[in-house]
Amino acid sequence: GRRRPSAAQAVLLAASTAITALLYSIYRQKARVARGLEGARKVRLDGDLRAVLLEAPGRCVPYAVIEGVVRSVKDTLSSQFVENCKGVVQRLTLQEHKMVWNRTTHLWNDYEKIIHQRTSTTPFDLVPAEDGAGVTVRVMKPLDAAELGLETVYEKFHPSVQSFTDVISHYISGERPKGIQETEQMLKVGTALTGVGELVLDNATIKLQPPKQGMPYYLSSLDFESLLQKQESSVRFWKLLTVVFGFATCAVLFFLLRKQYRHHRERQHLRQMQEEFRQAQERLTGTEGGEALKNACVVCLSSTKSCVFLECGHVCSCHECYQALPTPKKCPICRQGITRVVPLYNS
Repeated sequence: GRRRPSAAQAVLLAASTAITALLYSIYRQKARVARGLEGARKVRLDGDLRAVLLEAPGRCVPYAVIEGVVRSVKDTLSSQFVENCKGVVQRLTLQEHKMVWNRTTHLWNDYEKIIHQRTSTTPFDLVPAEDGAGVTVRVMKPLDAAELGLETVYEKFHPSVQSFTDVISHYISGERPKGIQETEQMLKVGTALTGVGELVLDNATIKLQPPKQGMPYYLSSLDFESLLQKQESSVRFWKLLTVVFGFATCAVLFFLLRKQYRHHRERQHLRQMQEEFRQAQERLTGTEGGEALKNACVVCLSSTKSCVFLECGHVCSCHECYQALPTPKKCPICRQGITRVVPLYNS
């Protein structure tokens, strides 16, 4: 029957195709985000902003870029560890660090896990870097931002104290604690932010909020050009990965098709040989009614027997096939050594 690709080859091809498709979909999504970001409308945080929004359909710019400085509306959040450090977003994180024994590789691997995280926010505005313009933009749902420009203001590692008994039990359990990392991150008052999202005039308040068309919401400490470059480098990375896996998939497919083609050629060649042999038999049996087959050389089946081998006396070969027998020459039927050959004449 037809030879099919092995299960391993089929799995390899399926996995390679699936990974390529997944990478391509990620690349497409990243490219869409970069294109959307590139096409976002850049608006200035100045006295004309309200007029711009009044002219816009529905008093809304669906995807806008605006740059400003963070200012709290009423209250501010104070850092728990740093004096006179005020902010509008505060995130406290406790992260456990430990070593875990890998039974496959027989190595200790680093493992990190967030055991507690608390994020606090207070309402805040973006205001122009130069004071006195009097225009403000209220930032809505800052925690929904894909990139929130938080600054690490405090970080401390508390190593775990271990007794000898603890060390023994850790080796038995395969888990070795290293300690707890304590981190405080803040969005400080006065930080320059690039906001990308939906800009809307709601009564008297201008609001920046998460966009509706599935585009990401940014509140980044990077300027717009740097943010765009970061997205474009991410697009290039995923594109390269997609191309590499695409080539790998094509190589696997080419290898399997080449193997199938070779197998098909071999089968064709075998059928051709079988057909030629059958035709030779038909010629021999058909023309002289079986007499020719009886008198045909047992080696080539095409010429007529023309030699008597002595001492065995067998008549089984034509002269050309006798000449082609390897030395020491032996009778093809009984394998006895040939001492003499007598030509056979058919009357």
